[in-house]
Amino acid sequence: MIDTDTALARCNDLVALARSMGADAADAVARADFSESVSVRLGELEDVERSEGEEIGLRVFVGKRSASIHTSDFEPEGLRALAQRAVEMARHAPEDPYAGLAASEQLFDGEMPDLQLLDPAEVDPAALREAALAAEDAARAVEGVTNSNGGSATSSRAVVALVTSHGFARGYSGSGFSYSAAVIAGEGSGMQTDYASRSARFYEDLPAPAEIGREAGERTVAKVSPVSLPSGKMPVVFDPRVGGGLLGHLIGAMSGPAIARKSSFLLGRENEELFDSSIRIIEDPFQLRGLRSRPFDGEGVPCARRPLVENGRITGWLTNVASARQLGLGLTGHAARSGGGSPGVSASNGYLEAGDVTPQELMADIEDGLYVTGLFGQGVNMVTGDYSRGATGIRIRNGEMAGPVAEITIAGSLPDMFRAMTPANDLEMFRAVNVPTLRIDGMTVAGE
Repeated sequence: MIDTDTALARCNDLVALARSMGADAADAVARADFSESVSVRLGELEDVERSEGEEIGLRVFVGKRSASIHTSDFEPEGLRALAQRAVEMARHAPEDPYAGLAASEQLFDGEMPDLQLLDPAEVDPAALREAALAAEDAARAVEGVTNSNGGSATSSRAVVALVTSHGFARGYSGSGFSYSAAVIAGEGSGMQTDYASRSARFYEDLPAPAEIGREAGERTVAKVSPVSLPSGKMPVVFDPRVGGGLLGHLIGAMSGPAIARKSSFLLGRENEELFDSSIRIIEDPFQLRGLRSRPFDGEGVPCARRPLVENGRITGWLTNVASARQLGLGLTGHAARSGGGSPGVSASNGYLEAGDVTPQELMADIEDGLYVTGLFGQGVNMVTGDYSRGATGIRIRNGEMAGPVAEITIAGSLPDMFRAMTPANDLEMFRAVNVPTLRIDGMTVAGE
């Protein structure tokens, strides 16, 4: 796999080619990925995968017109043809008054922080196989598990580099490791399946694979022989594994492009107390070894640690260059780039601060409610905030877990759900978006 210097050199050359062919401005982003994955099932090796890929994307501007194109052909003639084609496409594109690059004074300029994104450790396929076997063995050893969908272990590395014609040229490397296991419990039509997984930047930060396997087995067995619930309004408690999705909906609604398109349920609610005043939601792109840590965004703008929600209110919109210009706002360091296309918006590591009570105390006064462990379906309307999703989980009776439930739907509106949200004190920081156990009163549950 190429190193950062090689990726930067390719980007510099491609930007220079575009400028020489008539582009007024240009930027290029290069990515390279390498991964090894080992999968096992029923104690036997099932698959060994090794993948490696490189691509480079070029965006050019001719006046207010722009075009974007990407390739995996790094031969000089291929890159020359790519640049020529991009400039020709831009000349025929419609004008966009908001398109452009970040100004020189808005770009990241300083020492690159050491975010500990790259683990120097090399993990060979034999070690990955042992980890995958250990995870699956531990899952299958849980009483009640009847079959397996397998265990896996993965090691990966990536390089990203960005160069703009306004003088920005930076890149960095990162690594990633993961374990997972998925098993089956029950027989016949009563079979249930579930999984557990964990990812980390550094191999040493992963828990023992047997721990992941036991979690997978216990989650699966806990789902056997589910029943439905009586329909009605009741408290709903979200397991941290699924509760992070609620923050994902919030962040999506805070996106500058969504606000510019008037397609966000938060539009007009900038000064409204959407959450209890004690709720704080933080974004930290500088979290050491964080899964989404980064020093700068997809347009070269510096990232910053910031609250997304404070004193119950959102703190503003998350912008890239185009949405900032359209809304008349400053840049917030949230541009996201893939190889081709215009930048979108994404947040870095986010978390909702922990509350003061344990999960057991959070549920103690619930006479009849639902603890959600799984969600499915896409019933979230980001324009209106209406929320309706299929769910599985555990019934709560008199503050205690009282057996698995399935074939139910939970519904509400996201603004109402945010306002009714109460966090427990069990926050753990190992996901890209982290939340503690969350309780939301007054949701509608549709069951039998």
